[in-house]
Amino acid sequence: MPTVRLLTDRLPPGPWIFGRQVDEPTTAPNGALVEIEDASGRFVGHGLYNASSDIRLRVLSRGRRSAWDRPVEALRQMIATSARLRSKTLRLGDNSDMWRVVHAEGDDLPGLIIDRMGDCYVVEYHSLGFWRLRNEVEKALTAITDGATVLHRVPQNVRNQENFDPEEEEATVEGRWLNEGGISYPVIPGYGHKTGWFCDQRDNRQVIGALCRGRVVLDLCCNAGGFALQAAKNGAHSVTAVDLDEDVLERTKMAVDKNNLDVTIEHEDIFHNLRRRAHEGQRADVVILDPHKLIRGRSSLEEGKEKYLDMNALALGAVAQGGLLATYSCSGALDLPTFLGVVFQAARRAERTIKILTIQGAGADHPQRPDFPRSRYLKGALLHVD
Repeated sequence: MPTVRLLTDRLPPGPWIFGRQVDEPTTAPNGALVEIEDASGRFVGHGLYNASSDIRLRVLSRGRRSAWDRPVEALRQMIATSARLRSKTLRLGDNSDMWRVVHAEGDDLPGLIIDRMGDCYVVEYHSLGFWRLRNEVEKALTAITDGATVLHRVPQNVRNQENFDPEEEEATVEGRWLNEGGISYPVIPGYGHKTGWFCDQRDNRQVIGALCRGRVVLDLCCNAGGFALQAAKNGAHSVTAVDLDEDVLERTKMAVDKNNLDVTIEHEDIFHNLRRRAHEGQRADVVILDPHKLIRGRSSLEEGKEKYLDMNALALGAVAQGGLLATYSCSGALDLPTFLGVVFQAARRAERTIKILTIQGAGADHPQRPDFPRSRYLKGALLHVD
């Protein structure tokens, strides 16, 4: 196994080690599983190396030598352990067909994301090293679920950051009806945003849905209607779902019809929609604001904060007196205190008084590392608005 040496006598905290922290050049090829040594030549862990990425090393183990001396066995064991946590301990299969099996850094497999969608696993690679282990990843998953379909995906931004082209045509599967919280949704695994479904909001959709009974509900950036349909199922007085993406709205309509629910669907940019509502004096008892990822990295942080500020100010203006706003951000580069600061600023702009009722995040199938704040990428706040 190749060796990569650090420039310090201590392994830095967290799962990422950057280029400025590594003694280079090294003989390790890109994507290799390597032994990590400190500046004095002492073994300090295992990791995946890529000289073409600013994240030079993704740390898999620390301290003493571990099972990664036998990488195939180690990978299979860790994936199996992660799967058991979801199925046996959390019992996620009791009320859903869709959940995250491996949450990258949160499961000590940095750069590897696996979502289960019925009989299909969608694997998203954020590391060249794991991409080179994809055959072993697939074998580990088919050992858990015999006959499962495994789809392998490399997002375009990862191809740029990790500097590799998979040079393989991505497999596709037909859409299927899958259950979440008693509702059937049309899902195409591996298609569209992320892996095909936002598993991270599963618990929040049910929590917010339960608060919607008898209330007028507005679901902004509704995507495939996850929040909207839960609100309708829980007896909302009326539900309106808004998005600019015609494709996701078509799937929302299919789900509405399949589940025999009543949801009004509006194909419109949310800024235009909210300004029109303000002009017409329309307000809702419960407003949900769950936009796509607005901040890709530090270079777009300030621009993204302005967008969050603008949309939250408009959304607060659409909430009826004494109503609720559930607002979210899935931008990992935006931490919770900063996000809440933006929301408070938006309340001042909208001239509304708010109280935080609860802070929300991703479900338990998205475990978090205390030493890696970015693993807590999804953040949300349920607000009372006066």
